[in-house]
Amino acid sequence: MTLVLLFIVAMITGFASVVDEAQFHRPVIACTMTGAVLGDMTTGIILGGTLEMMALGWMNVGAAMAPDAALASVVSTILVIVGHQSIGAGIALAVPLAAAGQVLTIFVRTITVFFQHLADKYAEDGNCRGIEMCHIAGLLLQGLRVALPSVAIYMVAGTDTVNNALNSIPEVITRGLQVAGGFIVVVGYAMVINLMDASKLMVYFFLGFLLAVFTDINLIGFGAIGAICAYFHIQTMQQNINIEEAAKTGGGGGAVEGDDIDDSDLM
Repeated sequence: MTLVLLFIVAMITGFASVVDEAQFHRPVIACTMTGAVLGDMTTGIILGGTLEMMALGWMNVGAAMAPDAALASVVSTILVIVGHQSIGAGIALAVPLAAAGQVLTIFVRTITVFFQHLADKYAEDGNCRGIEMCHIAGLLLQGLRVALPSVAIYMVAGTDTVNNALNSIPEVITRGLQVAGGFIVVVGYAMVINLMDASKLMVYFFLGFLLAVFTDINLIGFGAIGAICAYFHIQTMQQNINIEEAAKTGGGGGAVEGDDIDDSDLM
């Protein structure tokens, strides 16, 4: 039963990696669902939250494919829970897994070109059912791209051979991958901030950084501080907008009232 549920979850994350609507491929969701299927949702949430920070800036831009968060999330969760690896090891393994998933998705997208041309042929013939089947076939390939490796890893994870292979990885490599993952987190934040053009909000970013370094506030406290800062920022923006609108309408209104008074005086 667990194997079937894992297959379904992996298929859903594969679908979401190209549909992008429900965001089920994001690590915080994919790891949580995988952890729930494997009976350890807490570990899935912790691992997913950490990987989400790494994958925050991973996005496809034009023909450039980003590292695959779907495969990395599902497989790393399996290795941590079933393979009895530490969360740090799972984070380290997520980096090469994302690169492998990137290669797989490029390969699958190349195959789906055939279905695109086939859909064009069906469109010329007015065969709507054929077009739908081409879309479904391409989507199924993306699901299998994540599901098949995940099921394979699940079937061998936890065995002595796999555990010995993972434990034999030198610490300098695993530690290096963890450090690289930390850099990816920073790059992810930088990419998002750059896309948002949030130069006016950088003061809050530095405020949060200083509070995190020099205080012992937990995540709940940071969330509350962020909500308060957001409230006052929105209020300040709204006041500035009201002042600008009042200045514009006030000037025009004064001219109209002045004209009315002059007209009445003339009468």
